[in-house]
Amino acid sequence: MLEEFRQTLADGLQPWSRSVQFWVRAADIYTGYKVCQLRAGLVKDVEVREAMWERQHELAADKMYSLCSELGGLFLKAAQILGKPDLAPAAWVKKLVTLCDKAPATRIEVAKQIIEKELCRGFDDVFERFDEEPVGSASIAQVHRARLRSSQTNVAVKVQHPGVEYLMQVDIHNLQAFVLLLQKTDIKFDLFSLTKEVEKQIGYEFDFLREANAMERIRNSLTSNNKKPPVFIPRVIQDMVTRDVLVMEFIEGTPIMNLGNEIAKRGIDPGGKIASMAKQKILQNLTLAYGQMILRDGFFHADPHPGNILVCKGSEVALLDYGQVKELPESLRLGYANLVLAMADNNFSRAVESYKELGICTVRNCSDGEVELLKLSSRMFDTRMPPGVTILSPFSEDSSLNKIAVQSFPEELYSVLRTIQLLRGLSVGLGINYSCAEQWRPTAEEALFKAGRLKGRDMTSRRRGIFSRIFRRGRD
Repeated sequence: MLEEFRQTLADGLQPWSRSVQFWVRAADIYTGYKVCQLRAGLVKDVEVREAMWERQHELAADKMYSLCSELGGLFLKAAQILGKPDLAPAAWVKKLVTLCDKAPATRIEVAKQIIEKELCRGFDDVFERFDEEPVGSASIAQVHRARLRSSQTNVAVKVQHPGVEYLMQVDIHNLQAFVLLLQKTDIKFDLFSLTKEVEKQIGYEFDFLREANAMERIRNSLTSNNKKPPVFIPRVIQDMVTRDVLVMEFIEGTPIMNLGNEIAKRGIDPGGKIASMAKQKILQNLTLAYGQMILRDGFFHADPHPGNILVCKGSEVALLDYGQVKELPESLRLGYANLVLAMADNNFSRAVESYKELGICTVRNCSDGEVELLKLSSRMFDTRMPPGVTILSPFSEDSSLNKIAVQSFPEELYSVLRTIQLLRGLSVGLGINYSCAEQWRPTAEEALFKAGRLKGRDMTSRRRGIFSRIFRRGRD
């Protein structure tokens, strides 16, 4: 009885404990940067100032790693976003990239009990073999490799961590309060709307029935609309899906974050021509799939972080984990298609028109507002990095957010924004700078043409040699 009381008390205090830990650690990281900002502003020597910032990044990276790894949950997802080479300092990337699929695993005895309960069958009746060590453990679930007894098929078994859903809701509410503080002090962007969309998407991720349906819907669409699908998507094993357990086809491959090591193992120069061609093919196929999902279907996989992408034989790509998917309203799908054309054609007036259509409300604090608006569009919604730029930080002096404040940003567009940012991070990590807007232009034109918003003669001249031009620019 006493032990039960202690456990109940501990469970009741856990949300309060997490909240205190988050605020103490977040405040420590934030104030560290503000103090460094003040101190660096008093130093005239550029090299000394840069050295000060590098030291601050290293200190903050250690603290952020501790926050994300020890609290887990939502903060592991934050690490996936913040640990991108185009967004975060090198010290952050080096620390946070190691957290992909590094969440604490549920004990195997508990995982087996969940599987038996959910599938309503004896464990040994279902599986001929079951690897007790997970192939990956993320914030919401862990995945085991297994072999079905009935069909002798190798499968991936996804099992939800018990008790995580409530704690993630606590985390997102703390994060929402923190971003409201940032909006008032440092970042002129409607981050709160983005966190509201995150809250909605996280709720969806705990329903594996929804995930299975999304996986099948996207796989069927890419298969029916291409001679060969640009990415592999696992097949769902019928009658073996519940809200907490998902059994699917197991796909062999190398995690994209380990691609460089795998290329080197095969005796290929990671910086040579063969490796470069393989990387271009990987990015081309992955980006093609996303262009079709977002612009043609308006229904897409919204979580292309490195842990969800495998490279298979022949540089083929597999896309895993459909917990985060998004269906865009028709107005946003077409509005975004219009913005893609604006970015691909460097069309200022079209960019302004697209912002109004998308419901992105901005306030301009400069004379060349349309130019800065298009620049902001490319930094948010295109994968190409500006010349000479390696990190796109909202805190940088030349940030477009210092000239154009984003007062209102539609929640439902956040998943597109996050997807583009993750794709850009992949491209920077692979050393290829290219424009997804240019690659997606034919698909955007087709979407607008079918909606009666573009004439046929405006489409034909743009289609010739588009892929070779895009990736040839990426090598320059």
